[in-house]
Amino acid sequence: MQHLPNRSENRLSNSVACELDNFGKGAWVNQAYNGSPPPVKRDINTVYNPQPMFHSPLDNMNMSNPYLAGDKIQPQPKKERSGCCSSFFKGLFGTAALTKDLKKNPELVVRANLKELVIYIFFLVDLCLLTYGMTSSSAYYYTNAMTNLFVNNPGFYSLGSMNDVWTYMEGSLLDSLYWNKYYNDMDLINENQSLIYYENMLLGVPRIRQIKVKKNSCKVHEDFRNEISDCFDMYNEKKEDDSAFGLINGTAWQYHTEKEMKGSSHWGLLSTYSGAGYYQDLTKSKIESADILEELKSNLWLDRGTRVLFIDFSTYNANINLFSVVRLVVEFPATGGAITSYQIRTVKLIRYVTNWDYFVMGCEIVFCVFILYYIMEEILEFRIHKMSHFKNIWNIVDILVILLSLVAIAFSVFRTIKVDKLLTSILEQPNIYADFEFLAFWQTQYNNMNAVNLFFAWVKIFKYISFNKTMSQLTSTLARCALDIFGFAIMFFIVFFAYAQLGYLLFGMEVETFSTFNKCIFTQFRIILGDFDYNSIDRANRVLGPIYFFSYVFFVFFVLLNMFLAIINDTYSEVKSELASQKGEFQISDLIKQSYEKTVTKLKLKKEKISDVQKALDSGSSELTFKDFRDALKEKGHSDQEISDAFSKFDQDGNQTLDKLEQERMKQELEEKRDALNEELRNLSEDQGETCPKEFQKLANKVTQLENSVATIMSKVNGIMEKMENSGMIRDAESRPASGGNIQLSLARTPEPGPPAWSPAVPNGILRNRLYPDARH
Repeated sequence: MQHLPNRSENRLSNSVACELDNFGKGAWVNQAYNGSPPPVKRDINTVYNPQPMFHSPLDNMNMSNPYLAGDKIQPQPKKERSGCCSSFFKGLFGTAALTKDLKKNPELVVRANLKELVIYIFFLVDLCLLTYGMTSSSAYYYTNAMTNLFVNNPGFYSLGSMNDVWTYMEGSLLDSLYWNKYYNDMDLINENQSLIYYENMLLGVPRIRQIKVKKNSCKVHEDFRNEISDCFDMYNEKKEDDSAFGLINGTAWQYHTEKEMKGSSHWGLLSTYSGAGYYQDLTKSKIESADILEELKSNLWLDRGTRVLFIDFSTYNANINLFSVVRLVVEFPATGGAITSYQIRTVKLIRYVTNWDYFVMGCEIVFCVFILYYIMEEILEFRIHKMSHFKNIWNIVDILVILLSLVAIAFSVFRTIKVDKLLTSILEQPNIYADFEFLAFWQTQYNNMNAVNLFFAWVKIFKYISFNKTMSQLTSTLARCALDIFGFAIMFFIVFFAYAQLGYLLFGMEVETFSTFNKCIFTQFRIILGDFDYNSIDRANRVLGPIYFFSYVFFVFFVLLNMFLAIINDTYSEVKSELASQKGEFQISDLIKQSYEKTVTKLKLKKEKISDVQKALDSGSSELTFKDFRDALKEKGHSDQEISDAFSKFDQDGNQTLDKLEQERMKQELEEKRDALNEELRNLSEDQGETCPKEFQKLANKVTQLENSVATIMSKVNGIMEKMENSGMIRDAESRPASGGNIQLSLARTPEPGPPAWSPAVPNGILRNRLYPDARH
């Protein structure tokens, strides 16, 4: 009866046929179905690839090339060409598009991360140049000079009452503001212009401003109402006094709102003060300014209701192109006395003066281009991943950096326009107050924002190097122990805030570092780091002070802090052991080795092509026709197009024949190319000389371990076979007829992947003979 193939055999043959069709004729064919694989025809590019000159449309149809007239070349299928814009965006934003299938191809992961890292390094370098280009090392010395002149030397910190304030303003302040003569009593060139330290021009005129609270803004206890009639509370914006007083006429005696003065609030030591109040502008002359202060003093401009006094002025140093905006603050608490503070902001408001400034401007333009690039990339990634895009913390960092950068760009434009208008008004009216406080404040915030932005930009590097398991240890450790740290933090801060409350109530009235609850918190952090003043605690409370200190150090420093370190250390050990046991992933070093191997392969292939052409030339005849040259190279797998290109390069007369001179020129160029390839291969071998032996040694060690494991397994199998022979199981099995017949041990006949299933019908003698063909019974 004729054997009809069943349905499973048809499916198997069809799947094999499809598999062979997918691989192509040159693929390796399973020996269970076909014989030895046929020779593969290599479609090789020759070493000669001359650029075509002016071609007609018929060249593409192989009709005008005389060297291809004899053959009929199959036309190549036309590929659809994408537009220039789509190709540009695909290459530029390829990193965003590749994120769809990164897990399927580890090499693609490394290439995508490497490409993004290279682009991001350029962005980071540009951001660093931009950020540091706006700062100057001279800013510190400028600030220090103004501090020594207006704060340290005149004894500004030693002011303790209103009397001291008037003495300071009439003496040291005026002497420091007005420099109209040199040290030899010679007048300056411009007597109406003050040059502080002979280098810093006083912009406009100084301004003094005060804020008062209303009379009877607090209540006096009934037991003291007969002795105390007036009461002035601590400062509160709702309790500001807005009534005219004293001489009434003039800005010093009339209240002005914050909007009228175009002022801004100030965060002092005792409170936050508004930009309103009573103000008086001084003049360009020291004598006139002294008369104004004398008038204010004699008419009691500062009184019991005064809660703060501001002294504002600005200077400009043309040598270093920096502005110094100075604000001296004297606060008058309701307890009496005076508390001094100051604020000196040294900023660069005029941006583009020197060549370096214009270089920074170029960096700003490049920075804007980078921000536009990353905005487009974020949009593309969001379109691919939708809302899951925000689940990755690094994507949130990307958005934060972009937002901060956009705010910085907008403020830079605003600052440039605002400074130009302000300088124009000051130059036109030099006797008015130069209010640079607003610009200096926002310039300082702008610098702070750039500092934070640069910090996140540096941290973002972890995003691009986290594909390496060594580099991902930090992020993996923090991510895994986050819940444990959160639980520990609750326990830690319960104890921490309990001690903060205790310290505030015990020492708040005598120790300055415990005077407020906020200061208690920072003081306790300083105690953990070893920065503390034990003597002040002991003086404040001789009994509870030592108990507080030693119990806090024991519980927080020795117990809780070490628990925190133990959590991180234990998690880090787990992460490190897991990473060590994981299978090695595709690394950058593998990518470099792969590129090296491809380069070497290409160079060797070029050498083979040169050898093929040289063999075709070694016919010994005086003339070499194109037909003989083509037949010789066609046998070695070269394509007709490249054969014709190589031949036409040296066939100067176009007669399809190479004479002796043309053959010599071809041989000479081939030798030169061979020498160049040998030199390049030699250089690559030298570069890899240190790496290859190590990698070979590692591979050899792995092979040795594998051989030892196989030898151990084979010895165990031998023992089992001997036991089976001794027990007579094999003889019994061989005496039984095999019902299933011989099964061909071919992986190709297994319809599903996995180890071959050994049928119990296979005689054990046949199994042993296949395992040990050289064994004898």
